[in-house]
Amino acid sequence: MRLDKWLWAARFFKTRKLAAEAISGGKVHLNGQRSKPGKEVRPGTRLDISKNGLHWEIEVLQLPRQRRPASEAVHFYSESEQSRKRREEELAILRAARAATPVKTDGRPNKKDRRLIHRFKASH
Repeated sequence: MRLDKWLWAARFFKTRKLAAEAISGGKVHLNGQRSKPGKEVRPGTRLDISKNGLHWEIEVLQLPRQRRPASEAVHFYSESEQSRKRREEELAILRAARAATPVKTDGRPNKKDRRLIHRFKASH
């Protein structure tokens, strides 16, 4: 099975085109080396995937015939425990950074926003 098709079927990417672009851009390594989207994937293949600041180190377990729901797609691969812990830490850091940045608004508050602001100020 093609690498881009497997990444799409395992639900790492929404489309095969996005998967192919990530592979071509060096975000996906097959057995520790850069590859092309058409490279064949077999059970036992190791993949290193970087996406949106997160990193997965996985081993391919199954080659699905078609794209399945996310609950089934997690059975197509196994992730190392070290990779999972590192990814959870990276996710916690990203969430903290997102919570610390102010919310970008479109300009002046509208009537609903002003009511919320007045309610918030009155409660504190």
